[in-house]
Amino acid sequence: MKKRRNFDCHSMLKKLQLFTGGALCLLYVSCKNSSDLKADSKLSSDPKVANLKLPEGFHADHLYGPSENEEGSWVSMTFDDKGRLIASDQYGTLYRMQLPAIGDTVTKVKIERIAVPEKDTANNKVDIGYAHGLLWAFNSLYVMINHNSDSAFEKGSGLYRLQDTNGDDQFDKITLLKKLEGEGEHGPHSIVLSPDKKSLYVIAGNFTKIPEMNRYRSKPDSKIDNILPLVKDPNGHDNTVNWHGGWIAHVDSTGNDWELISSGFRNPFDLAFNDVGDMFTYDSDMEWDFGTPWYRPTRICHVTSGSEFGWRPGTDKWSPVFPDNLPAILNVGQGSPTNVVSGANSHFPEKYRKSIFAFDWSFGIIYAIHLDAEGASYKAKGEEFVSGSPLPLTDGVVGPDGALYFLTGGRRLESDLYRVYYKDSKDNTDALKAPELTDAQKLRRKLEEYHGAPKAGAVDFAWPYLKDNDRFIRFAARIAVENNPVSEWKAKALAEKDPVALTQAMIALARKGDPNDKAQALNALQQVDYAKLSESQQIDLLRAFELVFARMGAPDAISKTAVIAYLNPHYPAKGGNELNRELSKLLGFLDAPDFVAKTVPLLAEAKDDNSSGQETFTKSSDLIMRNPQYGMDIAGMLSKVPPMQATFYATVLSQVKTGWTPQTQETYFKWFNSAFDYKGGHSFIGFIDGARKKGLENVSKDKFAYYDKMSGETLANSSNTNLAKGAMQPKGPWRNWKLDDAVKVADSGIYHRNFERGKAMFAASLCISCHNMRGEGGTAGPDLTQLGTRFSYKDMLEAIIDPSKTISDQYGATVFYLKDGSSVVGRLITQEAGKYVISQNPFAPQTVREIPKDDVLRTRVSEVSPMLPGMINRLNPEELKDLLAYLKAGGNPKDTIFSAKETAGK
Repeated sequence: MKKRRNFDCHSMLKKLQLFTGGALCLLYVSCKNSSDLKADSKLSSDPKVANLKLPEGFHADHLYGPSENEEGSWVSMTFDDKGRLIASDQYGTLYRMQLPAIGDTVTKVKIERIAVPEKDTANNKVDIGYAHGLLWAFNSLYVMINHNSDSAFEKGSGLYRLQDTNGDDQFDKITLLKKLEGEGEHGPHSIVLSPDKKSLYVIAGNFTKIPEMNRYRSKPDSKIDNILPLVKDPNGHDNTVNWHGGWIAHVDSTGNDWELISSGFRNPFDLAFNDVGDMFTYDSDMEWDFGTPWYRPTRICHVTSGSEFGWRPGTDKWSPVFPDNLPAILNVGQGSPTNVVSGANSHFPEKYRKSIFAFDWSFGIIYAIHLDAEGASYKAKGEEFVSGSPLPLTDGVVGPDGALYFLTGGRRLESDLYRVYYKDSKDNTDALKAPELTDAQKLRRKLEEYHGAPKAGAVDFAWPYLKDNDRFIRFAARIAVENNPVSEWKAKALAEKDPVALTQAMIALARKGDPNDKAQALNALQQVDYAKLSESQQIDLLRAFELVFARMGAPDAISKTAVIAYLNPHYPAKGGNELNRELSKLLGFLDAPDFVAKTVPLLAEAKDDNSSGQETFTKSSDLIMRNPQYGMDIAGMLSKVPPMQATFYATVLSQVKTGWTPQTQETYFKWFNSAFDYKGGHSFIGFIDGARKKGLENVSKDKFAYYDKMSGETLANSSNTNLAKGAMQPKGPWRNWKLDDAVKVADSGIYHRNFERGKAMFAASLCISCHNMRGEGGTAGPDLTQLGTRFSYKDMLEAIIDPSKTISDQYGATVFYLKDGSSVVGRLITQEAGKYVISQNPFAPQTVREIPKDDVLRTRVSEVSPMLPGMINRLNPEELKDLLAYLKAGGNPKDTIFSAKETAGK
């Protein structure tokens, strides 16, 4: 553990360690206004356990540290039939260990390396490992290898089976069951035993190609199915991957029979079943998309037969309201999902045994997801079950003793094995009685029996449910219809008179029909009385139009005129953003004559709402200080939130070729110039610039340079991230600065430096966002004007590169554990009668939050600096010298360090 300064502000806070809020926070002051903070008198003597927030009655053990024993960073585990834990290093081998029983403080962990078929391998080669998924079942160890074959480890990605054929308790046979194309953090992931314990399920991320399978509940065909102009991820993340997204398959124990269950995820790592056998996963967001209208938060998904969840590249991710995909049952918020595990076999209180636990790697939280049946699906509530900072959660499993075991690590981070149990883990051992299915759930399952292949009677049975009030039933009915030849139901679809059933039927026809059916499909859709539909039904109808265009092509002139006449009177709608997004996409795609005149004013007038239903149960501001590396993007966005509906309109307008006037073009391109001021994720500026460039393709050649400059060409070229307008940017190249290397640069001599570049690097490295220099900058961290009079270059560099090593109490953050089971992290500003006042956003420190003292159970001091490590990694050595000179001079341009004649001391 790193040594840190201690102080004594109150007898209940003996030696609590407070931390700072920004780069170079070397100032040490006494604690203020902390007399009422309530420390936990029951904290474990093990600092790693003391770091954990646990519910009342729960206890935790820190069992083992793989990193401390040079055994890598563990990401997956399972228990074998002898109660031994088997785990895998993300970039190395498998280990098997015997763990001490709960309450046994004497017995040590016994661990051995697993090798097949030999005990040792030459030249440090890995014999078996690199596993993102492990499962003991059918007297075998199933291993999901996530790795491209190389000289260090010859086995490539795929599902493997390890067996002991001679009974000597050592694996001697390894069988590749299915080779998979894909690797890395979006590659193949976990293996889970089916509820009836007769088969397996596997899950993979969106960099993993769907292999050839025996059957498909609904076969994806890698269509984008979105007519919003496509701007691919500007940083290249999702530009070469499979557009069908992540997927889940059902596999028999021999690995011979594969059936695709679901697709369209981004990158779920794991899945679990509840007490009635329904499947759930925790899918990721794309954190680089913060601030864009196509961003979707991390979410809990109820995975049904043939389901689709709408991941697509760049701007073309599907909205949760699209009827041809399913929504989340709970939006969690920002994070990096990893493990999902059922509490059914735990010895926990009943509400947790009925829960699904979902792990977030980024912010160190295990969520307990409580499920209540609602129609054919569920409504869900989230609870912060276990948390810590840092706590990079990777995998978890309920052990034979009813305790929850979990790992931290991944990406070569420090790795640890923990155990969480309730009281002494001897209560709550009786099997739970599964609840009765609702009538809607029974109906959904009956419809799902018609998925996977043509079946006699499927269309007749499913058709009436295309108009059901329950979205999950409508979805299941449509998939049942689509599994049968179009010739059996096309005429029925085109003759349908019920508007809801007709909408679903036309979605099916667009997906499975022939382009020759386009005119008939469009004509059928225009027979619906649009005004008599509810807003959600209108969205579904508009989506049907979109799918006809996306799948079957643009309409001919006559059909185009008719569709414009049908839709145009309803735009812009008085309804929510999602309705207007669908209308604008269609009318923009069709180049409606007055579309530009209607839409350009909306760039200034549109108000953001949440009509897509993506409110999250975690508050974004609560996550900032849990992990600065990811929290800073959130902090930046919250300091100046982009106008997402306007961004959507601007993207739609980028494709429109007609209807422009000089005035509307100027208004449009000036909007882009202002948009560069907003804050978002890593790709936000790139998306804005991508739409800007598409829009410029539609201006005349003689006006291109004029509008290019007006729209912010200089700004776009100066930065692809959220940096100050017009500021000098680092030339780089990027490097991962280590302290020793940076000190060598400083020791080589810092003199004759460039003041303007040093000041620019201070801004480009985001120091100015939190720190003040000569009256300019933020206030979340200390004023750095006098820094150079007290600290050496090494001191400065250490604080920048490793900000959590030495932390001041004045700018530190406190974790407030609330009585409702949640926790809040923030910097204590003051405390008044009955409440704490905290700041959570270093980029907007003036925004405060009040926490009633009566709601607080206890507090502790966070051990992670909210200062983002690696902030100088964009700088080359000369730029780093200029930044250090600027800091040493206290921002004074007349300091001799900037003189061509004088040299400055180190």
